[in-house]
Amino acid sequence: MNSRARPGDPAIEENAPVVSSAEVEIDAPIEAVWSILTAIERWPDWNPDVTSATLDGATVEGATFRWKAGPSTIDSTVLRLDAPQLIAWTGRTLGIRAVHIWRLQSRGGQTLARTEESYEGFVARILRRRLQRMLDGTLADVVRHLKVEAESHDAG
Repeated sequence: MNSRARPGDPAIEENAPVVSSAEVEIDAPIEAVWSILTAIERWPDWNPDVTSATLDGATVEGATFRWKAGPSTIDSTVLRLDAPQLIAWTGRTLGIRAVHIWRLQSRGGQTLARTEESYEGFVARILRRRLQRMLDGTLADVVRHLKVEAESHDAG
């Protein structure tokens, strides 16, 4: 289990073929960052890697959403929601099972945002190196995009 996680928190599969993480310090309050992350249908507005996102209902535990990133359409389910510190979901696409977790920590008006993800399944084992490079780049990009979005909203 990740040392930052608390007992009972969801966890990525640390022994999965593909595992990555990224973090960023954001000059915006935790509530602003939380609002951006949990407005799933608005992800394409700030993350150019996401071209569409459709949520079935509200952002609550058990909610399902479908989103498109790159060539993949991903069917996801919100696994855990602990406002404003944690959102986790699972996803499936092209024979890959993913677990994605965001943890937010307030730091005196700023927010430390950490994300981690794991990929399991036959495709993840076969294409391990390629998917590892892709996921490392994707997570580095998403924290950068989140920082820009949160800081621009907080300034406005």
